[in-house]
Amino acid sequence: MEVGATAATSEGNGKSIAINVKFTGKSIPITIPCDSTVKDLKSLLQPLTNVLPRGQKLIFKGKVLADEMTLAASEVANGAKMMLMASQGLHQGGGPILREAKPRPRERSIQNENKLVDVKQRVSVDKSRLERWKATGVIALSDSNLKAIPNEVWSCETSARVLDLSHNSINHVPSQVGCLSSMQKLLLNVNEISEESISWDGLAFLKHLTVLSLSHNLLTTLPSALGSLTSLKQLHVANNKLMSLPDEIRFLTRLEVLKVSNNRMSIVPSTIGECSSLTEVDLSSNLLSELPESLGCLLNLKALHLSHNGLRSLPCTLFKMCIHLSTLDLHNTEVTIDLLRQYEGWEAFDERRRLKHQKQLDFRVMRQADFDEGADKH
Repeated sequence: MEVGATAATSEGNGKSIAINVKFTGKSIPITIPCDSTVKDLKSLLQPLTNVLPRGQKLIFKGKVLADEMTLAASEVANGAKMMLMASQGLHQGGGPILREAKPRPRERSIQNENKLVDVKQRVSVDKSRLERWKATGVIALSDSNLKAIPNEVWSCETSARVLDLSHNSINHVPSQVGCLSSMQKLLLNVNEISEESISWDGLAFLKHLTVLSLSHNLLTTLPSALGSLTSLKQLHVANNKLMSLPDEIRFLTRLEVLKVSNNRMSIVPSTIGECSSLTEVDLSSNLLSELPESLGCLLNLKALHLSHNGLRSLPCTLFKMCIHLSTLDLHNTEVTIDLLRQYEGWEAFDERRRLKHQKQLDFRVMRQADFDEGADKH
């Protein structure tokens, strides 16, 4: 990285300096104006390390740098080296970025792995089993060591209501899925499905589909065709590699539960505010630094999970408009309990969640426990 030969140390001169920050065994090069504060530097390091600014300790010449100090006043000059230490838990996404990405964990045993059916080899389904599928409408093939969907599934056509293919190694969902026109629940969790390997045109024919579950797969995007599944009530796409949701999510006006935790989303489309039936939204463990103001339009919202994001604020109308909201998780974000108390409508929200907590204790659905404020104190 090329920079000027010597950076001036006086504040306000606008010159930049190049520094190196050592973190988890790797060196992170940063170019930053020398009149920037230590807090500014921490903000730059956040997306490069996944560590929230308030979880960072920058050590230079044996001293912890104070947020309000400028780099120049802290004697940080061009070519300086410093160390970053991270507080446990204070991170966005799946955790601090390490030197090497860890391999994606498999959700099945090695013993089962060795028994997987070859992709060219279709599973033979006996006649009685096929008849049971048609009679009950339930096709249960979870944890069946599959690499492909058996052809016999497609013969169920209008009789199939539930198809459970979870915990297999399926990497292709063909257009034939559209022939299951009465399908209500499609469960594809823990497979090897990417956006290119699933026929969304086929899924578009499933006009009665209320539950679509694709968690623990390899999805990086969701197509605009998702908006054609207008009967959906639950959408589960946690633990993928999604960077965003399509604007067409606005057409899912019957959607009640949306779970998108443990992805790589840095933005939520404003059109989510048109999903008027949403009662539970889980966006935890992503890379979000802000939320759309339209989130306050979700008038039926009861639970909102936002932990492990880089959020610095909330939509200003959230507490005022979402009068049914009683569960909010903002732990390990930049939003602390002191900041929450400044929002309009906070008092009414706080009363609702305390009442919910007491009811859970009264009905013994939870053990006696301290009341969770929903956000960190500091």
